Amino acid sequence: MKVALLTGGIDKHYASGLWQALAARGVPVDVVCNREMKPEDAEAQQSVSFLTLYANLQVRRGKIAKVIVFIQVYLRLMFYAATTSAEIFHILWNYRIPVFDRTLLLLYLKILGKRVVFTAHNINAAERDGADSLLNRFTLGFQYRNVDHIFVHTELMKQQLMEIFRVREQNISVIPFGTYDMVPQTALTSAEAKKRLGLKQEEKAILFFGRIAPYKGIDLLVDAFLRIAPKNPSYRLVIAGEPMRDAEAQWKEVQAAIEQSAVSERVVQHTKFIRDDEIELYFKAADVLVLPYTQIFQSGVLFMSYSFGLPVIGTDVGSFAHDIIEGETGFVCRSADSEDLARVIEAYFSSDLFRELDEKRARIKDFIQASHSWEKAGRKTVEVYGR
Repeated sequence: MKVALLTGGIDKHYASGLWQALAARGVPVDVVCNREMKPEDAEAQQSVSFLTLYANLQVRRGKIAKVIVFIQVYLRLMFYAATTSAEIFHILWNYRIPVFDRTLLLLYLKILGKRVVFTAHNINAAERDGADSLLNRFTLGFQYRNVDHIFVHTELMKQQLMEIFRVREQNISVIPFGTYDMVPQTALTSAEAKKRLGLKQEEKAILFFGRIAPYKGIDLLVDAFLRIAPKNPSYRLVIAGEPMRDAEAQWKEVQAAIEQSAVSERVVQHTKFIRDDEIELYFKAADVLVLPYTQIFQSGVLFMSYSFGLPVIGTDVGSFAHDIIEGETGFVCRSADSEDLARVIEAYFSSDLFRELDEKRARIKDFIQASHSWEKAGRKTVEVYGR
């Protein structure tokens, strides 16, 4: 059994966790990816081959140049599909033209006799982003009903696939969202990390991490911080991530609110793309991660935080209430309610979870390894491949 893993050039951490879990179970894998995703030790990875068909998404190009690159990538992908011995095509992410990927490309793979497996990280991302349409729902439904199997990460996502898109239950499997073991971790201590960010050891660091998008609620977190910061001079807010284009207007308003406040000097803003070798710094300097999302199914940032033993405060959306164990791995607040978020942040810093953070970090790491290990996810994935 040989598998082609189509990454779309997206989410290197998740993709690398999966391909290593598959290789560990003896499954030969062709990873179809971009140049950035290919590891430096690619030649040393047993049972794994890398095909860098995808262009680097970070490179700035003109519209005509982009179209040419997209066409070239699709032609290479179709040639690869026609000539490879891989029997299973596992799509982690579609590439760049959803209408084509979900319909004509899928039909092409099926005509070639390939078994197609799809991981639905979001059931309908366009609906989440306020960009849904009849065409989007039609092509999503076509893909969901015509692939051979679908992986999701929660029971709620499975129910939505069945109810909204009429997918048969036997065609859906729930697998855990694998841990972020691939993010580099060194001997860097919390004290050293805080010092590098210009924070004092006694200061309470509240972290927002990841790309800034409208549904991620950065405005709610800043509003909550501005409510609590005047009452406690030790609070610090760290914002680490790159604003997306559709969040530019929202981010400008947030920045204006910060600058006009009396606590602007207590907000650390690193609004840029965060490299892998920088991630550790933020999660070790922080005392808690906040996910103030207004809509989500599941977030990889939550599991990244757990892999560093860092508690999470999340809103009651998607599976957060299931993935966050109240008082043990974090706390949950009401969605789209900055006042309740402010209350929960203060409650966290008064809790045993914060007071015993050094001890709790190890427990959180043990919890995530037991419940969301790549060994477990890989085993279930290979079972589905076998069927």
